[in-house]
Amino acid sequence: MFTFCSILRSTMTSPDRHPDFGARGRAARTNRPGRFERHDREAVSDGWDIPEDVPTLRTTVDLERPRSVITRNASPDVPFDRSINPYRGCEHGCIYCFARPTHAYLGLSPGLDFETRLIARPEAPEALVRELRAKSYRPAVIAIGTNTDPYQPIEKTHQIMRRILKVLRDFRHPVGIVTKGSLIERDIDILSDMARVGLTHVGISVTTLDPEVSRAMEPRVPAPARRLQTIRRLSDAGIPVRVMVAPVVPALTDHELEAILEAGAKAGAQAASWVMLRLPREVSELFREWVEEQFPDRAARIMGRVRSLHGGRDYDPEWGKRMTGEGPFADLVRHRFAVATRRLGLDQPLTPLRTDLFRPPPQAGDQLSLF
Repeated sequence: MFTFCSILRSTMTSPDRHPDFGARGRAARTNRPGRFERHDREAVSDGWDIPEDVPTLRTTVDLERPRSVITRNASPDVPFDRSINPYRGCEHGCIYCFARPTHAYLGLSPGLDFETRLIARPEAPEALVRELRAKSYRPAVIAIGTNTDPYQPIEKTHQIMRRILKVLRDFRHPVGIVTKGSLIERDIDILSDMARVGLTHVGISVTTLDPEVSRAMEPRVPAPARRLQTIRRLSDAGIPVRVMVAPVVPALTDHELEAILEAGAKAGAQAASWVMLRLPREVSELFREWVEEQFPDRAARIMGRVRSLHGGRDYDPEWGKRMTGEGPFADLVRHRFAVATRRLGLDQPLTPLRTDLFRPPPQAGDQLSLF
């Protein structure tokens, strides 16, 4: 039996769970608070060896009314300056997800809360319309899926991403999408219309081809073979796709780099990209717990290789280094990627998206042009 020992913790965050709580179908093993919380609660044995029924951890969704939805960034590491997040938190539950620390801003845990206590923004499409109609707005590619996945399972019910795409199509606005979710196939009708005039392309992330590793690491993501099928279906519909080997996990999935690129090319991908494993803030501890439980025979090797990429630390946030790491192993992965993509014809970027077609659609009361 376990009881909870209080150590100063915010009441907003769920307590650190029973050791087995959430283990079924979830990647995080614990629910420790984020870095802004003042209180903590820890499960400790009370000495009574009494079997307990461990409840299944269910997904809950709260709603948020956004005043704005376009988020700006100035990072030199990414090729876009604006993005949209239809959801906060992600039920895909990838243990390595660098977006986990954002849940701490909500007073929630980057651990199990990130996977189970989700925030949907159903009025995001209407907020987007207001922002795009502003006289000061100047179009540039909007990125979606760079934080949490817009095609995570709850999108099937809420359909926020589909309504956002309709707005962008109506405004003839360019959008780049990154996802692991096969639900994107539902929106091929909209995406193919946009792709026809150079307004969209898609990146599909394939981290491993091993379904068992994928299930452990990305518990609620479609299997690797299913993601390759999504690449094929998007490509057949005329939508430019790149296969993303993201992240490369040292000593666990790095040996699959060439195989993933080859499978992506065979499925119809036109380009490729890669990102090294990133473990910012709370993700570092969560990943260490996970790898020690799932791969105890190689956990020390994996973490040792990770630290070799970041000057002896689990993570180096410095721009220009955080996405790839540095040192001999990073150089080797970079070289292998270059050789493989050149051989497979994936070494050129996708065609830049157009911004010159942007045009707010007429609304009631507008003065219509005669020409």
